[in-house]
Amino acid sequence: MRIGIAYDLKSDFEVEADRPDDALEEYDSLATIEAIASALRSRGHDAVLMGGGRSFLEKLLSDAPELVFNIAEGHSTRSREAWVPSACEMLGVPVTHADPLTCALTLDKGLAKRVAASCGVPTPAFAVVRTAAKVEHLGLRYPVIAKPLGEGSSIGIRRTSRSKDAAALREDVSRLLAGYRQGVLVEEFCAGPEFTVGILGTGEAARVIGALHVRPRSGRLEEFIYSVEVKRNWREEVEYVYPPPVAPALARSIEEVALAAHRGLGCRDVSRVDVRLDASGAPQFIEVNPLPGLNPETGDLCILAKRAGLAYEDLVNAIVDSAVARGRAA
Repeated sequence: MRIGIAYDLKSDFEVEADRPDDALEEYDSLATIEAIASALRSRGHDAVLMGGGRSFLEKLLSDAPELVFNIAEGHSTRSREAWVPSACEMLGVPVTHADPLTCALTLDKGLAKRVAASCGVPTPAFAVVRTAAKVEHLGLRYPVIAKPLGEGSSIGIRRTSRSKDAAALREDVSRLLAGYRQGVLVEEFCAGPEFTVGILGTGEAARVIGALHVRPRSGRLEEFIYSVEVKRNWREEVEYVYPPPVAPALARSIEEVALAAHRGLGCRDVSRVDVRLDASGAPQFIEVNPLPGLNPETGDLCILAKRAGLAYEDLVNAIVDSAVARGRAA
C-alpha cells in the first residue's frame, strides 16, 4: 500500500522572541518520521513523506496516497490537529488516527473533560479561566494545577504548576495567559500515582495495550508533576514501571477509565490516555492524546508498547491495520 506520512517538524517553525521555550515541544524530529517510514516499509508498504500545512495539501491534491498516516499537529489555531483529517475527509482519502471532530475536541482540555464526564468517565473538578481575576471564585479545592487549555506534551506545565492557594494560582495563571495566549484549565490536583494507558483500535474493537506507572525518582509522590522539565530529562527524573505495581482490581479500573475515555471521545486506531489516582485512590481521567508521540526512544506510548511486548514496527502497523479494517467496515 502507498502510505503518505503527514507530520510537522520542530525545525519547520521558529519560536517568537516573547514566547516560552517549550512552545514547539509537540513537534516531531525527522528521526521520528524516518522511524515510522522504516516501520511501514518493513511490512512492504511504500512510505511517502508528505509533511504538513500547505506542502501536505499540495501533495494530497496532486498525488494522493492510498492512506495517510497522520501525526501532524498543525499550528496556531485551536483546531490545528484537525487540519489533516479534515483535508483527507473532504477529498475522500483514508487517514489513520482520529477524525477532525475528535482531534479538535480533545485538543481543548475543558471540552474533552466535559464530554468525557457526560459519558460517565470520572475526572477531577475543573474550571476554565481566561483572566487571572477569575481564580478567586472557582469553587475548587486546593491544591490545584493549571495548564494551557489547548496544548499537549506538557507544554506550559512546570514543576511549580501545583498551586496551594489563590495567590499562587493567580501568579501561575498570569504566566500561562501571557506566554501561551489562550485559556487556562484549572483542575483539582490528584495526589495519587500517575499512569499512562495505551489503546489500539476503534469503538468496541478498541483494546488496552497496557498501563505504565510514571514514578518520580525523587521528591514526594503526592506532589509529583509530569512537567516539561521532567519529560526533557526523563531518564533521570522518572522511572516507567510496567506492569504497574497495583492490585489487579485497581489495574482493571485504571484501564477501564482510559478505555471509556477513548471510546466516549471518539478516538480511532490509537490513543494514549493519562489517568491519575485521587487522594482516595480512585482513578481519574486527566486527558487523552489521539495523536500520541511515536519517537521510538522517548515516546511514552512506544516505551509502554515495548514493555508490553509489542515491537515498534508492530505498533506502527497495528495503527494502519486498524484504519484499514475500519475503512472496510464502513
